[in-house]
Order: sequence, then structure tokens, then C-alpha cells
Amino acid sequence: MDADRDGGGRRTPGRAAVYAACGVVLLAGCASMPDSGDLRGVDSTPRQDTQVRVFAMPPQEDAEPTDIVQGFLEALTSDDPNYETARKYLTASAAKQWQPGLSTTVLDDGPGADVVPPVDREQGDDKSFTLVGTKVAVVDAQQSYTPASGEYRETVHLVHDKKTKQWRIDSPPRGVVMGKSDFQRNYVSVNKYYFASNTRSASAPQTVAVADPVYVRERVDPMTQLVRSLLSGPTSWLDPVVRTSFPTGTALKSGVSALAPDDRSTLTVPLNGKAERVGADQCKAMATQLLFSLQNLTPAVDDVELQAGGKHLCSVSESEANGDAMRGSVERPDFLYFVNGEHRLVRVSAEADGSGTKAQAVPVPGALGEGDKALRSVAVSRDEHTAAGVGIDGKALYVGSLVSGGSLGEPVLVSTGKNETDRLTTPSWDTEGDLWVADRNPADPRLLLFKEGAGEPLDVGTPGLDGRIKDLRVAADGVRIALVVEKGSKQSLFIGRIEREGKTGDPQSVSVRELRSTTPDLEEVTTMSWAGDSRLVVVGREQGGVQQTRYVQVDGSTPEGPPPAALTGVKEIAASENDEMPLVAYSEDGIVRLPSGAQWQKVDADGTAPVYPG
Repeated sequence: MDADRDGGGRRTPGRAAVYAACGVVLLAGCASMPDSGDLRGVDSTPRQDTQVRVFAMPPQEDAEPTDIVQGFLEALTSDDPNYETARKYLTASAAKQWQPGLSTTVLDDGPGADVVPPVDREQGDDKSFTLVGTKVAVVDAQQSYTPASGEYRETVHLVHDKKTKQWRIDSPPRGVVMGKSDFQRNYVSVNKYYFASNTRSASAPQTVAVADPVYVRERVDPMTQLVRSLLSGPTSWLDPVVRTSFPTGTALKSGVSALAPDDRSTLTVPLNGKAERVGADQCKAMATQLLFSLQNLTPAVDDVELQAGGKHLCSVSESEANGDAMRGSVERPDFLYFVNGEHRLVRVSAEADGSGTKAQAVPVPGALGEGDKALRSVAVSRDEHTAAGVGIDGKALYVGSLVSGGSLGEPVLVSTGKNETDRLTTPSWDTEGDLWVADRNPADPRLLLFKEGAGEPLDVGTPGLDGRIKDLRVAADGVRIALVVEKGSKQSLFIGRIEREGKTGDPQSVSVRELRSTTPDLEEVTTMSWAGDSRLVVVGREQGGVQQTRYVQVDGSTPEGPPPAALTGVKEIAASENDEMPLVAYSEDGIVRLPSGAQWQKVDADGTAPVYPG
């Protein structure tokens, strides 16, 4: 294969040839290549259609060391289920010891390989390359994604086998390494579901389902991968606040290699003996976890049946699962709320008709809609029975019921911050009916929780918080909170884990722990909102860049699909966890919303502070 020249005229290897036939793409190993200089560009495989399988070619006879390294790196990007082709580039002992499932390192571009010069000028029976690149993320052994940065450097060592007379790698890199474009082609993000260990819905005695996003290989039986991942338990970050219904040690029955739904859209999952003696309620909870997880991956599964010991245990349909556990993504709010030009709380139907007809906003029942308190921000409880509002100057927090004739009373909290920007944030309600707000007073910055929106506030611990909270939103699952944290001139988005000590209904200590950044590339996060069980919509800008609106996953990755339609001058944004609800924003045009398949439509020219319940 001919070599190419880069922009500086340097000689670099060209791409491996790509052959397509019958839905299979073969990544051909490189032909003769120079054995000195740098090896570059192994990441340039074009993004293929999701139905096309990509397989690597094994090493050619008498391949040079550069060919072996190039072929091995390309084999890592193929759809070979167990990386058998990649192992053919390794020595026998290295092939046995190498663990591709240990981690996947994602680089901004494909890994380059710098030749390590030999100690003397004679080429001996070994050779080394240094793999280099800029890290973007790491997917660990639990399939959990974490953004990363900095330089990637790994040494690959080859030996010339005296028996076979072939070059092979005897010291491969740890796990798998590939460029961002190949990662996007190979992997897909999917939520597996567990149950909140100390949270229940305030509106119904339901268990709350919590999404735990992981990455699986998209064309290597992702359904079976997801089931195995679910059975292995939650990822380390989420584990302290969730539980699983599966008995310890539960796994797929020995010998099960692939799962697929039948023609009735029922997936039968045979489990090992650890699940044989579960009761009916526990079995339904197990099947519910599986069904929620599988439906996040594919619409092809409507029912899940569990078996163990060759016997039927139980089965669960979608309606039964949704009756037993709550997911934010299936909850449909009745209204969209905002503050009108007279600084009162008003609402319109949450459903946009798509015709572009301007919605008619009406004051909410109760003092916040009919009273004399001017508001600048609001939050409505998830059952839409109660609302909280922050006064126009940011000092006072009021709570009132959405019932006609209801009185407001004294504020439940007053900030003593000297400036408006140093007072109260927009509040947020959790699934238990508790109210969260942050006081930005520099003399005493606090994150506070009001049980059922009343009484003395509980100080929420925030170990590891470096900066002041500018904005907050609690997830529908009640175990995660999104915080915009301001430090100096930078405003960053973090996700924290809500830990509650004590039984539900009893006095509890609450803390937000292990804050992790979800938008490390954004210099200034203007506003954000939850937009799914593990997704947020964020408005911000990169350093020196312009304002942009994008979706992000709680793990810091970018979900598939296009970003929201462009909108200038966005000051606040609101979304429902149910993605069928329109995205809403407060911009230069007032309150606007984005129905599915349409453009931004004006709701109210004078309105501000839009929110869905939560």
C-alpha cells in the first residue's frame, strides 16, 4: 500500500484498504511499509452504516514490525467478538495474558506509533514502538465512561520468532486503544437500571428506577452484553445509592452465548441456580430491571421471561413494569410553568400542538399566581400540587400550594447576601417531595434541603465542592443532582450522588458526594436541565467560542443524535425527562419551545424562568 504525505510533507502510511461485500468490511493489514519513522493515522476508518460488520485481516506472511503494529491497532477497531484476529498479532503467551476488557482508552485521533531507535544500528530480534495520542476518555472494566485528558503513551514491544520467522507483539498495550471516530462507530451508550436504595416516589408508593449508563460494543451482540453487565451489578460510582433485585452471584446459565427475542417480542433469559428460589415479587423486580434496560437498547422487546433450573420463574410486560417502578423518562407533566411579565407564576399546557399557535398562559391557582409577591425564579413539585418561588431580589424563598385561595405566609428562607447574585438560586423539587436550594452568600454559602418544602432547612454536606453553586437540578430518580459550580470566571457542570443516612420518613443526614465533571470542555455553563434518565441539555461556551446548546450524558459522554436547533441568547433552558415533551428556553424572544420536528415557537414575549415540574 502506498504511503501518503501529511501536510508537512512527512511520509506516513496510507490507510488500510477497506473491502465491503455482503455487509462485511475487512480491514486489510498493511503491505510493505518503512521500518523507521512514525506510524500515524490508524484511526481513519470511515464511520460505517450500523448494519455493516467490520472485521480485521490477520497478519500477512513476513509482515514487517510496522505492519504488525498497524494491523493490531486496526484489529482493535473491528467487530471481532473476542478479538481473536487481534490476538494473532501477539505471541502465544501475550495472547493468553492480554485482557482487552480491562479498559478502552479513547484518543482524540487514532494512536500514532513512534519507532523507538535501537541501542545500536543493527536491527536485532526485537523492536519497540511508543503509541502516542491525546486522551479523550477511558471506559473501564465495568464499561463505565469517564472523560480524560493529557498525553497517552504506551510502549509496544515486538520480537522476531526464531521458529516461525515472523514478527509478533509480546508486550501489547493495556486493554484496547482507539480514536474517537472508531469508538463512536464501535460502541453505543445504554442505560441499565437499578432501584434507588433509600428513595421512593412521594406521589405513589413506587420503587424508583435509576439509570446507570454503560458502553457496549454496538455490533457484537449488545443485548447479551447488556444483560451480563446488569447482572454483574451497578458501576462503582452509583453503587452506594442503588440496589439490585438479583441475588448475589446471579448470572446467565452456563452455555448461553446469545440472547434474542422471539416473534412475540418476548426475551427469555435463562439464569443460573442462584435465582432458582426467588419469590414472585422479587422475580418481578428482577424482570422489571431487565425490561427497562433492554427497552433502552431496542424497541424489539415488549416482555421479559425469566427461567432458572429449566423452569419458568416469572414474566413481566411493559405495563406491569411501569406499574411497579417509576422512571422519570416515562412521566408526562401536565403543564409548563414560567414567570410572566408581571412576575407571577403562570402555566400553559405541556403539550405543544405543533401548529405554531401561541399558547395562552394562565396564572396558577394559589398565592404564587394570584398574590402580590414578585418572583424571579420558580420550581413546581413533581406531583404539580405545590410550588416554590424566589422573590424578585433573590432574598426570600416562598412555598405555596397550587390551590385557589391558598395563602402564602412568611418566607421559609431569607438570604443575607449583599448583592442579588449572592443570594438564592432557582429551587428544585426531588421525587420525595423535598425542596432543594442553594444560598450563594459568600459569607455562608450553603446547599439546603426542606423536607416536604417546610420546616427548618437541613444543611446538605458537599465534600469536594470547589466553588459556589450557581444553579442546581435534582434528577427524577432522587439520587443524583446536577450542579453548576462557579469558581473565578469559570462555570462548570457537575453531577453529584445524593446519599441519605437514616430510614425514609425519619430524620436523615444528606450529602452530595463524588462530584464529577460532565462538560470539561465548556468554560462557561449558562444553564442546564435534566432531559432524560441519564441525559441533560446544557447551554454554554468553550473558551473563546460562541454559545451552544447540546445534550450530554451524566458520565460526560455525548449521546448519539443531533443537538437541539440553534437559538441565540439563551438565558435559561428547561426540559422534561420525558423526551416527547418540547424543549423550552428563555431567550431574546422571551419564552420559546421546540416541538418535535418543528422550529422554535414563541410562547410568551415577556416571560422568564421556564420550568417543568421538578
